Amino acid sequence: MSERTVPPSADPQPTDPPRTVLLRRGEVHSPADPFATAMVVEGGQVAWVGSEGAADSFADGVDEVIDLDGALVTPAFTDAHVHTTATGLALTGLDLSEAPSLEAALARVREFAAARPADRVLLGHGWDTARWSGGRPPTRAELDAATGGRPLYLSRIDVHSAVVSTALLALVDRGQAGEDGPDGPLTGDAHHAVRAAALDAVTPAQRTEAQRAALARAASLGIGTVHECGGPEISSEDDFTGLLRLAAESPGPRVVGYWAERNVAKARELGAAGAAGDLFADGALGSHTACLHAPYADAGHTGTGRLDAAAIAAHVVDCTEAGLQAGFHAIGDAAVAAVTEGVRAAAEKVGLDRVRAARHRVEHAEMLVPRTTAAFAELGLTASVQPAFDALWGGEDGMYARRLGAARARTLNPFAALLRAGVPLAFGSDSPVTPLDPWGTVRAAAFHRTPEHRISVRAAFTAHTRGGWRAVGRDDAGVLVPGAPADYAVWHTGALVVQAPDDRVARWSTDPRSGTPGLPDLTPGGDLPVCRRTVVGGRTVFVRPGE
Repeated sequence: MSERTVPPSADPQPTDPPRTVLLRRGEVHSPADPFATAMVVEGGQVAWVGSEGAADSFADGVDEVIDLDGALVTPAFTDAHVHTTATGLALTGLDLSEAPSLEAALARVREFAAARPADRVLLGHGWDTARWSGGRPPTRAELDAATGGRPLYLSRIDVHSAVVSTALLALVDRGQAGEDGPDGPLTGDAHHAVRAAALDAVTPAQRTEAQRAALARAASLGIGTVHECGGPEISSEDDFTGLLRLAAESPGPRVVGYWAERNVAKARELGAAGAAGDLFADGALGSHTACLHAPYADAGHTGTGRLDAAAIAAHVVDCTEAGLQAGFHAIGDAAVAAVTEGVRAAAEKVGLDRVRAARHRVEHAEMLVPRTTAAFAELGLTASVQPAFDALWGGEDGMYARRLGAARARTLNPFAALLRAGVPLAFGSDSPVTPLDPWGTVRAAAFHRTPEHRISVRAAFTAHTRGGWRAVGRDDAGVLVPGAPADYAVWHTGALVVQAPDDRVARWSTDPRSGTPGLPDLTPGGDLPVCRRTVVGGRTVFVRPGE
């Protein structure tokens, strides 16, 4: 049976008051009571957590009793970096992330084109030459042949470059889409131009279908909130406002929107939490567009800087004075350094306390050194990071090592150092770059390919639940305690364990004297928890069939 979202007739709509519900006979992950087995939800908030015996006193005063039958209840996850429409288009469109070779990718393009004769443009995502022998992307002639001459846009897995067909190029002004070489992937402004042309061909109905598909997938994985990272180079104003409207009017995950434009008034007008998200200070390592201090190991250049420290400072000042968050996409060490230099200059102008209080963000922040890590802590910057990047591209033979050399690659994504410095972490997927997969994300952080960067499962779980709420200025959410929003998920999982405090990964304890709520054993190779139910604001937004 397939997963389902709850139809409008089955559960309350956002305009209906949430019901009072007692959940009992399970394991409730709550710092208020590490041994809790029951929880009461009332008015969209957690009203009580406690023991099974005490739950009897609530049984007659609630609208519904849910027998958990031993299931685990946790706060719902927050995915702090999502491109919702692109995620939905990947779910409903052509996914090349598992294509094992160039030949297999072209075969999938041919099959997809044949199956979608009415589409005005063919959209696909996820190719990665690092996985293919020969290491080259498809040529334009190969794409033209595979599509029968139709418009086609295929983004690389990092979404910072794309290959396209001749018919799609014909929809773009040739001055905008100047090619990187006679037949190579398009990057920078050329990529933005062809992506805009491709997305402009998507109908409003297709866009809404994609957004619904993405939010449904998120709900089915226990994700209660997503941070949408939109912007004029990524999507469109209609896409952004349409998604916020859909989330407000339909049962499903909450959506917090960030608009990546240096225009504070525009961000406020669109309903964004900040002029932030993918406001590009640079590009991506896979596409050789992340901005580095030293050249790439496999290319004779240092990538591309998009914003200098002065521009960053001006934007942070504008956002701070307007009461909005600023934020930047920064991956390479030179780009991260530019961001910290710019934020520090802004703090000198408007005051460090005001900058810290604004909780400005840096997305990805992969190449950090002790100096920039310390600057994040000093300036109160939130590191919005994606542990799945290391799982996908890390290791001695991974893409990072090919781009940077093994020594530099081992410095990437230093989560433990960030936590030791006191830097707030918010975990996300950057979907569709990596899939929505919250427990997989927690596992990736706890079992980082570079051991010294590993953090505990508990710290990783906190970064993927409470960390996302803190990143938007809410310290009272992402945890199951009385008064917190009733955003939670119910899980089928194996035995719960508590990590020993002297060993972040290798040794585990089930000793109840620890007084710490347990979490699933995420040792690589084992099964991840399966979501049975997701609730947002006290309203059920996903139920697995049979529940």
